[in-house]
Amino acid sequence: MKWLLGIISSCAVVLSAYGQGAQIAMLEGGKPTSIRGLSVLDDSVAWVSGSAGWVSRTTDGGRTWRWQQVAGHEATDFRDIEVFSGLEAIIISAGSPLVILRTTDGGTTWQETYRDERHEIFFDGMDFWDNGRGLAYGDPIDGVMQLLATEDRGKTWQDISEQADVRLGDGEAGFAASGTGIRTLSAGHAFIGTGGSHARLLHSADHGNTWRAYGCPIIHGSASTGIFSVAFRDERHGVVVGGDYQVDRSTDSVVFVTADGGATWQQPMVGTHGFRSAAEYVGARDLVAVGTSGVDISSDGGMTWNAVSKEGFHVVRQAKAGTWVVLAGANGRIASLQMNF
Repeated sequence: MKWLLGIISSCAVVLSAYGQGAQIAMLEGGKPTSIRGLSVLDDSVAWVSGSAGWVSRTTDGGRTWRWQQVAGHEATDFRDIEVFSGLEAIIISAGSPLVILRTTDGGTTWQETYRDERHEIFFDGMDFWDNGRGLAYGDPIDGVMQLLATEDRGKTWQDISEQADVRLGDGEAGFAASGTGIRTLSAGHAFIGTGGSHARLLHSADHGNTWRAYGCPIIHGSASTGIFSVAFRDERHGVVVGGDYQVDRSTDSVVFVTADGGATWQQPMVGTHGFRSAAEYVGARDLVAVGTSGVDISSDGGMTWNAVSKEGFHVVRQAKAGTWVVLAGANGRIASLQMNF
């Protein structure tokens, strides 16, 4: 969905503001980019992507970062990134033209693996299964959600929009907020959240070929509201977060929990303290959620949330193979989060 959030000022170190079991340490800041793409490989390697064509990576746990503006893409907004190794990653743009770029040499060179120049095109995010299969999704064209599939870690892509035939309502779309509006799980499961006029959770059990849709009671009805992020620990248990990014401190219906894959929803006893654009499981029942108005954590599967900072971030991800939890946001800000449960 075509939207922008305000710039958040950076700071040197942020500690837990409320003493609720977490500490945030700033690693980087000051670059003229709003980071929404984040992928953490292990406890040493992480990549970020953002506006104005900026990409950066670390291979030493965040002590140093290698920044670059991808040549020829200085005006491109790279809203999501996926890292496969310290040298291999792919990035995807939002807006038209849609471009997907791939590097195998740590960002020294990039190869374009997909392009779509239709003026209506707008992609929101992508995610991958362990075997290199992946899905990317975008806002609807003629009522049909746009879907791309790959089986080779993004070397080639197939447009499966028409065969999947996911119909969205007028004014319903995704959000290119953090790359976490789509999640893949084992055995071919995938989830996508939508917002705007309708808020729904879409679920596929066959690598995106067919889908079921479930309504969600998260706040919706306008272009700035809905599900911004989905997080699932298995195909049944998950959390969706979002709200209204234009009223980012409102706590009205901004987070819901499901135990049956989205068929039914439960509102937390204590929700997040405002709009949140990304949520991440960092343990079987431990979660982190971030947004422009702050950071929250939960240790009971999302039923109770504690505010740990008023500092704003766009995205949070945990290492695929490790425990490192990284946050990122406006002004090139990157931070590390230490849980103290």
